[in-house]
Amino acid sequence: MKRKSIALPVLSVLILGVLSCSQPKKNNAPAYEKKIDSLISQMTLKEKVGMIHANSSFTSAGVPRLGIPEWVMSDGPHGVRPEHGRGWTLLNNGKDSSTYLPTGITLASTWNKELGYKFGTVLGSEANARGKDNILGPGVCIIRTPLNGRNFEYLSEDPYLSGQMAVGYIKGVQSQDVAACVKHYLANNQETERNTIDVEMSERALREIYLPAFKAAVEEGNVYTLMGAYNKFRGQFCTENKYLVKDILKGEFGFKGVVMSDWGAVHNTMDALMNGTDLEMGTDLTQKTPDYGKFFMGDTVIGLVKSGKVPESVVNDKVHRILRVMYETHVMGGGRKKGERNTPEHQAVALKVAEEGIVLLKNQDHVLPLKEDGLKSVAVIGANADRKNAMGGGSSQVRPPFEITPLQGIQQYLGDKVKVNYAEGYKVARGEKADPKLIAQAVKAAKSADATILVGGWIHGYGGQWSDNAFDSEGIDKPNMQLPFGQNELIQAVLKANPNTIIVMMGGGPMDMTSWVGNAKGILEAWYPGMEGGKALAEIIFGKVNPSGKLPVTFPKKLADVPAEKMGDYPGKDGKEVYKEGIYVGYRYYDSYNVAPEFCFGHGLSYTTFKYDSLQVTPGDKQATVKVKLTNTGDMAGGEVVEVYVHQEKSELKRPEKELKAFSKVFLKPGESKEVELTLPSSAFEYYNDQKHQWVLEPGKFDILVGSSSRDIRQTGTVTL
Repeated sequence: MKRKSIALPVLSVLILGVLSCSQPKKNNAPAYEKKIDSLISQMTLKEKVGMIHANSSFTSAGVPRLGIPEWVMSDGPHGVRPEHGRGWTLLNNGKDSSTYLPTGITLASTWNKELGYKFGTVLGSEANARGKDNILGPGVCIIRTPLNGRNFEYLSEDPYLSGQMAVGYIKGVQSQDVAACVKHYLANNQETERNTIDVEMSERALREIYLPAFKAAVEEGNVYTLMGAYNKFRGQFCTENKYLVKDILKGEFGFKGVVMSDWGAVHNTMDALMNGTDLEMGTDLTQKTPDYGKFFMGDTVIGLVKSGKVPESVVNDKVHRILRVMYETHVMGGGRKKGERNTPEHQAVALKVAEEGIVLLKNQDHVLPLKEDGLKSVAVIGANADRKNAMGGGSSQVRPPFEITPLQGIQQYLGDKVKVNYAEGYKVARGEKADPKLIAQAVKAAKSADATILVGGWIHGYGGQWSDNAFDSEGIDKPNMQLPFGQNELIQAVLKANPNTIIVMMGGGPMDMTSWVGNAKGILEAWYPGMEGGKALAEIIFGKVNPSGKLPVTFPKKLADVPAEKMGDYPGKDGKEVYKEGIYVGYRYYDSYNVAPEFCFGHGLSYTTFKYDSLQVTPGDKQATVKVKLTNTGDMAGGEVVEVYVHQEKSELKRPEKELKAFSKVFLKPGESKEVELTLPSSAFEYYNDQKHQWVLEPGKFDILVGSSSRDIRQTGTVTL
């Protein structure tokens, strides 16, 4: 493999760099730290180097003579990826089935931190059962543009929500003796030119928007591993970026775990060695014939160390970090938990996440839930109603034992007592446009049925495999926000035939609804809801389950309203992408610049109603306590997310109109009340002053905004700090 030239810094600088690497405090070091030192002292240089790069598609080498096994990794963020042995061809041997959990954006839509932990626990247990030591998730990159093909794996446009949901996920995974891997560090906010794009952003945007979820993963979640992104950041590839990895992650954040590359993301031996990359993975994807010794962090490193150009302590630190994680997860040292796979309990978690993640966007005239009394026939329309999604999207593909589609869920829910007629409505194929014949069939079905449910939205790819990625898929962004395959024409025609048609959108994010949203009475966002998704959707449509999901992203009216389009220069020019919108991402932009969204951040309706009252805001030492009384004033049990936003009335630098700083999901029976108490720490009031190069808490008055969404504020208070 052709190598780039290697710059050789002065030895003293190298040694200082090694000394700055995060090391455990010796007086508080776990007992295994001495064991690790002993093991490293017994290793040959070749054995050490073998541990810092791959030795197959998803493993790095162990040292059998010292009892160190291979370290085994696997995608993905919402289910353990199918098996492909030591290469890249799926084995298809029937032994790689795993629970298909709802995708990341669905999990974030639950706004339920405890459910995030359960989600992670299932994933960790299944990874363990499949013989994996490290599961590559969660993905916490900020959803900057709705066009990003990988948004379905990510969590939110908001850094606080992303971080809090990721922390629960990470703790759940790692409770099962499996390492979680937070990714992709940093600014992998588009798939267009992801391997080469050079991202430029202000320091304030970096600190306030793009770093916080990773910081929370490290400092609150104690995540064991982190994956560097493909793209460049300020001119240097992220995986080997000195400022991001060495200075911030391992320096400021004190990260003691392993920094691994995304697969094929290392580009320079010396940069990777000296700037904090601990494990190089996937470089074989760029080789015609895999030669793991020719990785950037392979045999070249042996020569550099032997020649004295790189201290051996640099390699030792990387090996130490890997062994530390192996001991933390009991891959070394014994006592590892046993995992389980595809249990009823795991499938129940998948169902619960889907139930709480599906969002009721619109419910005019209380068209939902549909009444079963007197219902004799239901028309289900749309190719997505009968489409499975588990094996799509790229590296996050999962092979579940079953996947309940929306059509199957409705059929199973209604049983033999109601006739379900299915009309395809549109074809999923490259270049496919509206089909008048299919639309006519759908209209006929809608006119003759007692109730109509139309399921549309995005897809992972035309065949659901890597070879034809499209829309919500790794490696490609959406071309626009317009629904493909003539779906807008179909929806308009069906709504005209039956104005009470329920519209269900699948996919990883918003779409342009402007041509039909005004005529639709009932709209649900179902995302990619996992193997039990069809069941969850049916339960919500017919009222067995009360929807409680909230949008973790803003749904803009049209693409031109998106700040990355309006203020930025997405997808970049001449290999560079400048985040000109700065901190004004998502609702921070829409609320600050008075741009009306289609559906705002935090929005999600219920079949019941909730009353907020008796707000109390009590100041403390650079913090505040918020108490509010929440009452279920309807006649159905339900869940509500209490969202707390902060607005600083006067500040030296301009701040967004409001910023999410706390939330809590509360479940109440009809008539039941609960006092919800949330703490706002000093960080909730700070912002990053990039003129002073520090976080500041400027004394003054802050508005505390408590409500059901970013634009549905029910109670307002103030606090002076």
